[in-house]
Amino acid sequence: MTAQIIDGKNFAARIRGRVADHVARLRDERGVTPGLAVVLVGDDPASQVYVRSKGKMTKECGMESFEYRLPETTSEAELLALIAKLNADGAVHGILVQLPLPAQIDAELVINSIDPSKDVDGFHVSNVGRLATGQRSMVPCTPLGCLLMLREHCGSLSGLNAVVLGRSNIVGKPMAQLLLSESCTVTIAHSRTRDLQDVARRADILVAAVGRPEMVTGDYLKAGATVIDVGINRVERDGKNRLVGDCHFESCASVAGAITPVPGGVGPMTIACLLANTVTAYCRAHDLPEPEGLTA
Repeated sequence: MTAQIIDGKNFAARIRGRVADHVARLRDERGVTPGLAVVLVGDDPASQVYVRSKGKMTKECGMESFEYRLPETTSEAELLALIAKLNADGAVHGILVQLPLPAQIDAELVINSIDPSKDVDGFHVSNVGRLATGQRSMVPCTPLGCLLMLREHCGSLSGLNAVVLGRSNIVGKPMAQLLLSESCTVTIAHSRTRDLQDVARRADILVAAVGRPEMVTGDYLKAGATVIDVGINRVERDGKNRLVGDCHFESCASVAGAITPVPGGVGPMTIACLLANTVTAYCRAHDLPEPEGLTA
């Protein structure tokens, strides 16, 4: 069996197109443009690349982009003061603080200082709790992107067995909650799970988010399973750096029915869903219908 490739890059482009269409309608009908504020503290090279990419795509979708680049020495109080200002700014509908933060700043405190309705990362404890209890919430971008791809590829997810490998607050736990909301039978597996391969082989849907390069091989899979590989790991091969997922692509693709590649799978969906969440946040704040096909 040769798995169908789930093209996240193409799907993300279509999501951004839907976002741009919705933004244009809001501007034409209401004379307003949704705005996303991104805060970067320090000089982490990877974070700088992410922030630059987010700003570029925000503008390409017709939204207002507000970037705040603060020095590594920024105090916790200074960052909290900026967030309070953004919370009160009517032109800002989404706020994202790029992680990681410098050691002198409590990331949890900062995240929970963001207005939950503007928390487009979906990390605020209020949004985490609302998602877990089945209430309307802002949903973390990476799990949301995975869900949108699964809906498009599989159609109805109701009744399917889903295994999530990984229990992080950013991906594993919210991914499991989203799959539960789609009426999947969900198992969260992790480093202490006994007979992990046997557990994984029961899955119609396998989401790998463990952060270990190519840990999941074809032996983990049920024939025809849909595999969502969230991992992005940098490894050295033949003297060159390569990006690989948590799944060994060749062996998994020989067993799975469909699989996301790395790169080009889940990664592009994360920023696309950040933009979608910003539009959703605006619509919810003004009691407008939520954008179709962009929310959980």
